[in-house]
Amino acid sequence: MTKKDLINEIIANENISKVECESVVNSLFDLMIEELSSGKEVSIAGFGKFTISERAAREGINPSTGDKITIAASKSAKFKAAKQLKEKLN
Repeated sequence: MTKKDLINEIIANENISKVECESVVNSLFDLMIEELSSGKEVSIAGFGKFTISERAAREGINPSTGDKITIAASKSAKFKAAKQLKEKLN
């Protein structure tokens, strides 16, 4: 499901205009990104928890040349499904 599909599903099930729905969905995602960017976690009861995972800088090998390279430290979003979501999926 894409963001556009999500918006269309909400419009079909609720009495809300497309403009209002897009605004709410975009605000929701922007707020989640802002919270994660500041190092906080986003927990949605019954759905799951989004956290930030930090990877340290490390040494790797370029597969084309065999030369050693330094891979920079990075951050990534991580998701852990809530028990209720896992139960519905299984």
